[in-house]
Parts: sequence; structure tokens; C-alpha cells
Amino acid sequence: MKIMAVCGSGLGSSFMMEMNIKKVLKMIDVTADVEHSDLGSVTPDVADVFVMAKDIAYSANLPEDKVIIINNIIDLKEIEQKVRTYFNK
Repeated sequence: MKIMAVCGSGLGSSFMMEMNIKKVLKMIDVTADVEHSDLGSVTPDVADVFVMAKDIAYSANLPEDKVIIINNIIDLKEIEQKVRTYFNK
């Protein structure tokens, strides 16, 4: 399983989401590789699931079932809830 945190430029916010996703995965006992990238570099085949803010999610051109949309990328509780829901844990 590979999870990609995505932001517009692939720097600060996606890296912060990557770190928070790793924390959440540890809490819910799910093993996955987590990386971060910029929106322009992602294609449907580079990861199993993509986590991104709602402001870029609709222009991502990715399958809907492979995208987790986050409203507040610094809200660990929201990330946890949405990742839990995705993994049904």
C-alpha cells in the first residue's frame, strides 16, 4: 500500500500531511509507505491512495475512490477520521 500526500508545490504542506498520515497509520495499526508530491507529478499509478486538500482535489484528475479530501490539512483529528474511514478501522 502506498499513500501519497499531495499539495500544489510538493513542499511544506504535503510533507506536513505525510508526517500526520504516518502518525495516524501508527495509531490505527495500518502499514503503508507514505510519500509526498506536487499535484503536477501525480498520476493514478504512482500510489494506491492520494490525500490532498479540497482546493486542489477537484483538479487532480485522479479516480474519486483513490482520493481522500482534507478540509484542514493541519487538523490531525480530521486526517485520522478520514484515513480511518478509508481503511474502515
